[in-house]
Amino acid sequence: MSEVINICLIGTGRAGMIHGKNFARRVENAKLIALCDPSKESLELAQKEVDCEYIYTDYQEALKNKKIDAVVIVTPTVYHKEIAIAAAKAKKHILCEKPLAINETECIEMIRVAEENQVKLQVGFMRRFDASFQEAKKVVESGVIGDVVLVKSLTHGPSEPKPWMFDISKSNGPIGEVNSHDLDTLRWLTGSEVSSIYAIGGNYRSPEVKADFPDYYDTVAMNLRFSDGKIGQIDGAQYVQYGYDARTEILGTRGSILVGDQGKHNIIVATSDQKLTQPTMHSWMYLFREAYVTEDQAFVDCILKDTKPLCTGNDGLMAVRLVNAGLTSLLENRIVEVEN
Repeated sequence: MSEVINICLIGTGRAGMIHGKNFARRVENAKLIALCDPSKESLELAQKEVDCEYIYTDYQEALKNKKIDAVVIVTPTVYHKEIAIAAAKAKKHILCEKPLAINETECIEMIRVAEENQVKLQVGFMRRFDASFQEAKKVVESGVIGDVVLVKSLTHGPSEPKPWMFDISKSNGPIGEVNSHDLDTLRWLTGSEVSSIYAIGGNYRSPEVKADFPDYYDTVAMNLRFSDGKIGQIDGAQYVQYGYDARTEILGTRGSILVGDQGKHNIIVATSDQKLTQPTMHSWMYLFREAYVTEDQAFVDCILKDTKPLCTGNDGLMAVRLVNAGLTSLLENRIVEVEN
């Protein structure tokens, strides 16, 4: 393999183009050479942004291109498995956005096929690559705050859900689309596996879809117990409209760590009407823009150095296991024990 990894982006929507522009401009030893999306309109817009040599509407055709070394999969979750397996069989390394798949069975098959074909499989949990979260992890490991007792994580997204998200059989709802990040963050920061989970939630912001999608929920709260006794709490919501909100608190026996705030900038404006104002964070794309670059660079580096990805297929599997357990708890209104 050459010292430059040729990348094909599969899925050229909003999230996909974060990766696309990174690989086109900011990731060392990488070159974005192909775009793939069934939407010709999306492809045309993406091509104007990054100007790739190869354009495809069918990922199967893209995978026949021997110049492509790796693919970045940024499609609706329901398509992750089939694309990743086809890519692995074509000997292409894989960076797959979260959640890895719809269920554990799909994840296990994706991991197996990637291992059989000796290709890397990295999962897109970008918070692991964010400077603030990485610093929090270092502080936890230093022992400054003592033993970790409780980790609380919240994610609130401002955007109206896309139509396919209302069908939780295809999206798993916010627990999958939003809180898979929180679930992975808790596993990573505690260094432990979840033993039980209890979730409650409801549809508060999209009442118009209740008739067609009675199980859809836009807000969820989860309590988790870890195998070593630690406690976890997760707060998730879609379509909050006020801004993008991602915060984490780590409580130890001798101190605590807070990661993130609601502000876009470290500025507060005082005005003559006795009000203090601060701009809210408008988008995850802005908040984690550098984390995505670091994540994409780590993917290329693990290919060139033949090292284990920093966020593995198994990490993706464990997050999906917790997503499915959380959804079962929510729908059946009971505590779900998690097998590890």
